Amino acid sequence: MSHPESDYDPWRIEARLHKRWAEEATYRTPEPGRGQPTFYCLDFFPYPSGAGLSVGHGRNYVPSDVVARYQRMQGKAVLHPMGWDAFGLPAENEAMKQGVHPAESTARYAANYRRQLTLLGCSYDWEREFSSSDFAYYRWNQAFFLALYRRGLAYRAAAPVNWCESCQTVLAAEEIEAGACWRCHQPVARRRRMQWYIRVTAYAEELSTCLAELDWPEHILAMQEHWIGRHEGLEIDLPVADRCDGGTGDDTITVFTTRADTLFGVTFVVLAPEHPLAEVLATPSRREEVRSYIERVGQRSEVERHTREPEGVYTGARVVLPQGVQVPVYVAAYVLADYGTGAVMGVPAHDTRDHAFAKRYDLPIHPVIAPPTSETGGQAQRPDVSTEAFTAPGILVASGEFDGMASEEAQGAITAWLEGEGVACRTVHYRLRDWLVSRQRYWGTPIPIVHCPVCGEVPVEEADLPVMLPPLPDYRPRGDGRSPLANMRDFVETSCPRCGGAAERETDTLTGFVCSSWYYMRFTDPRNAAEPFGREKARRWLPVDLYIGGAEHAIGHLLYSRFWTKALADEGWVDFREPFPVLRSQGVLHARDPETGSIERMSKSKGNVVTPESVIDRYGADVTRMHLLFMGPFEANTVWEVEADGVTPQHIEGVRRFLNRVWMLCDVLAADGNPDESEGAEREITRAAHRTIKAVTEQFKEMHYNTAISALMRFLSELEGHCQQSGATPGFMEARLVLLKLLAPPAPFITEALWERLGMAGSIHHARWPVWEPALIRAEEVELAVQINGRTREHITVEVDTDEAQVQALALAAPGIVRALKGTPVQRVVVVSGRLVNIVV
Repeated sequence: MSHPESDYDPWRIEARLHKRWAEEATYRTPEPGRGQPTFYCLDFFPYPSGAGLSVGHGRNYVPSDVVARYQRMQGKAVLHPMGWDAFGLPAENEAMKQGVHPAESTARYAANYRRQLTLLGCSYDWEREFSSSDFAYYRWNQAFFLALYRRGLAYRAAAPVNWCESCQTVLAAEEIEAGACWRCHQPVARRRRMQWYIRVTAYAEELSTCLAELDWPEHILAMQEHWIGRHEGLEIDLPVADRCDGGTGDDTITVFTTRADTLFGVTFVVLAPEHPLAEVLATPSRREEVRSYIERVGQRSEVERHTREPEGVYTGARVVLPQGVQVPVYVAAYVLADYGTGAVMGVPAHDTRDHAFAKRYDLPIHPVIAPPTSETGGQAQRPDVSTEAFTAPGILVASGEFDGMASEEAQGAITAWLEGEGVACRTVHYRLRDWLVSRQRYWGTPIPIVHCPVCGEVPVEEADLPVMLPPLPDYRPRGDGRSPLANMRDFVETSCPRCGGAAERETDTLTGFVCSSWYYMRFTDPRNAAEPFGREKARRWLPVDLYIGGAEHAIGHLLYSRFWTKALADEGWVDFREPFPVLRSQGVLHARDPETGSIERMSKSKGNVVTPESVIDRYGADVTRMHLLFMGPFEANTVWEVEADGVTPQHIEGVRRFLNRVWMLCDVLAADGNPDESEGAEREITRAAHRTIKAVTEQFKEMHYNTAISALMRFLSELEGHCQQSGATPGFMEARLVLLKLLAPPAPFITEALWERLGMAGSIHHARWPVWEPALIRAEEVELAVQINGRTREHITVEVDTDEAQVQALALAAPGIVRALKGTPVQRVVVVSGRLVNIVV
């Protein structure tokens, strides 16, 4: 095979195909034919920022595009849309920083994102594009809010909230990162305010139990499970022995515990500062100290309360434990009012925070759980808890009739005893709290509620939706804790939908997370003006087949979307209860400094961002895409090697050479063939094609694109070798088309151009994906048992013509053999052809 100078010009090809694909609407979502399978591939709803995309974003968008292209070639009707999460705090803060209106900045940034994604060759159906700030979209935010309001799932209440002074708005707990605002990174304080909430806790049990049904990365499932925080436990009623006036009364403190087995180790009880009895129980001599403490810690964020060394104040009151012992009652910030009952029993011998608290205030520490007897050589012995708590389960000691029981057995026995005494009941509590959705900002969905002095809260009539967000040139917060909309009398002043009297509109807006909670549904029917989406279209496409995005929204967007779907299912809008049964998350892209060699996450703040355009301008979109896919496993963190002094990083240069070789391979014409070549070469190149089809198909299904590309590189070498020895035989010509089809999803431009150049009809991206023949695969492989001293420890699969030395090497490198040998010297390796390998040690 000759190697003429390649005339591969990616920029000319890409410019031509961008135009053609747009004119022919190549990636328009088709109406599924009768019986045709569908596939909905969706990326997280992106917020378009002024910085634009980096190649790091390509680690998300390029793999999802490969999925969409692969599924189209499987003969499925594919929905692969894109839109913009334009409303909310990030967009408004960015607009203020740039000194423009958010309507202008979000439109400009979205256009730039679209341009960049198009340059990358992402095959989105742009006819379905929308922004969450479109009134045609946010009117349905309002309609759904009213549906939740009617069911009691949306409500307004006064409560301590997280307040960001810099952003002049409240924040949900999920928007606090290490005690600071998720957007401006300034400290967050606590304030008591009237706010709007959505009662996600009504679905806490289902949100928790249904996690088991999801095919999601384990770390994301763990994050949601922790945030929902389902805990089975016991509520125990403890009568108060001493009242604030020094007498006795009827007050009872109900504590929640998941460790009934530690009951006999309780030496104090702790109330959250917000607990209704915190001040009531304080004795006269301690009331002012308690009140002052409650006021002081009320300004702290939840993170600060958790991370500070446990501290508190004694109320002067005592409670009576079920075993008849009296213990003191404290108020402490490390106990939270909205988890459990807001009261806990202090067991310092067996809880780390209780231990620190007891040490600080010189409270008794009584161990009642001992290490298992297997660890102590017989009889249970109390652990040394002088410096730290013993938190593991074990054997009960100093616990009366329950001594000698294992923790698990004692849990049941003590629970049964307390229930028999009528002082306790089993229950389940959740860490999850209701979702705070109101924001004191301009750029968001107006909340469709009217406040009437006669009727109170009144929902806007659905016929009057949307409540339009009015144009407001100066949209900056006023510093008075209210939304800027509160200063627009034309917006605020209205009539009550119920009595017709003078009333005022709600001026808070909804968090942007409401917009992203159901956008995937709207993509199924984005131009529907009469309803959020047609139910028949929703049934056709939903739920999403594959959802792709990072772990940063594990306890925000992903949780809210799950709630929203369940709520809409109960309203009859959809017939499924989980929006994203399958989720995949890409790894983080880092950049290596070419001068220092240091590696940091690629970000604007680090000044190490590489834009897609800068790479495409030098190498073309296909090389850029292939390099992003070839860098490492999809889910792994990877490093982008930044060019230094014009020196091209080795890996991207290797990808460029690979595509050049593919181009030159297609210069070979059938006339170059050698008709006298043996049938053996034809058979071998056909087997190579089927072996590669199988490997690439399986790797694509698992999103293992780096190994799929490796298989394609090997196949190209086999094709080149065949052509050099045998010419462009019929088997070669067929195998070359297989290569182009397998390469089409990761490298759409060069494969489309070569498909056309070889005279093939239509677009390669609508061609059918090749299918391998199992008989051809089996004919060239054999499974060998690998033994150590005659005992089988592993199996390996090799090609039938693999030489003995290579078989020995593969056997010694097999994982099971490596583990079993543990470095033991090998005396000899015996290969019995076609059957086994025996390693003698």
